[in-house]
Amino acid sequence: MKRVAIYRRQLLSLSETFIRDQANSLTGWQPVLLGLSEVQDGLATPGIAREIIRVGSNQTRTTLRLWIQRPVARLVRRLKRLDVALVHAHFGLDATDIWPSVKAAGLPMLVTLHGYDINTYRDWWEAGRGGFLHRPYPRRLLRMAQEPAVHFVAVSQAVGQRAVEYGVPTDKITVCYIGVDTRKFEPGGSPTGDRPRCILFIGRMVEKKAPLLMVRAFAEVRKRVSDAELVMIGDGPLLEDTKHLAGELNTPVSFLGARDSDEVLAQLRQARLLCLPSVTASNGDAEGFGLVLLEAQACGVPVVSSARGGAAEGIIDGKTGFRFAEGEEDELVDRLQKVLADEETHAAMALAAPEFVRKNFDIAVCTRNLEEIYDRHGLG
Repeated sequence: MKRVAIYRRQLLSLSETFIRDQANSLTGWQPVLLGLSEVQDGLATPGIAREIIRVGSNQTRTTLRLWIQRPVARLVRRLKRLDVALVHAHFGLDATDIWPSVKAAGLPMLVTLHGYDINTYRDWWEAGRGGFLHRPYPRRLLRMAQEPAVHFVAVSQAVGQRAVEYGVPTDKITVCYIGVDTRKFEPGGSPTGDRPRCILFIGRMVEKKAPLLMVRAFAEVRKRVSDAELVMIGDGPLLEDTKHLAGELNTPVSFLGARDSDEVLAQLRQARLLCLPSVTASNGDAEGFGLVLLEAQACGVPVVSSARGGAAEGIIDGKTGFRFAEGEEDELVDRLQKVLADEETHAAMALAAPEFVRKNFDIAVCTRNLEEIYDRHGLG
């Protein structure tokens, strides 16, 4: 069986279950997770081989070689010894770092673009606002896109279109959804119509996830639906501001902090709907898809979202949930109220959503599509 090295510079944060689950779903290729270091208390990956390439005690020297786009000798040697036919790098930033070593090892590379790595404005990177070492990232990405042995996967049509606008040739991009495990994420617990009127928010507390908008909208919803509840899962730089706003508005919100996928599933099985009110951040960063939309719908939980990609491609508007225009608070409030308070609408959405996800976004089907990409473009 052919082997693929799945690369992430650090293996793996708790939020990156999509990388683990996609690797676990491979059937025609044998995965090995490849990284330069490990996240402390990070995501467990039982059953998947892991290779941590300790590139020497001089981390500054290694970082310098990555930055000046020179192969790292130890990484090149390990890639050759692993006997892989392909390197699959997640996120453009990691891909541009590792490409010189992959090329030196004589291997092709597939790069999955997830969102921030292609949506964030070029001038933001080039001004050093993402860190001095990332200033050359845009031009390195586009130079890499000209390499015959490199191909890109976009996690949504929206990400694919943005990559073209960025300058990646159209014939170098294939859209392939990651999908969700519909055997794990399936209806369970009490029927959603019998649950408390609980809105669930899941996401990093950062600008593009719009947690402040979520709290403001919920404060208005409470005026119309007095028993409405809001549970927010996630951590990040805007957490304290979000808590402060909830206090200012005298609005009860349950903040649970970061949670792993099992705890997310448990919360989905108590929620009446999920809301992902994503916006385009000031630096251009935007939602690539928002897999939590699929996880919720697979569990029979209707969704309300403005997520770029996800709202257009991952919802049947009016049937499995509602989309709304980005940043439109009044429209968001109306949609939330409709799903919370209209029993007929809610019941119909809760019934239609799991079938929609099973039919279009089951991870086994999506991963078979990925393996076809592995086998095409001279990558296998």
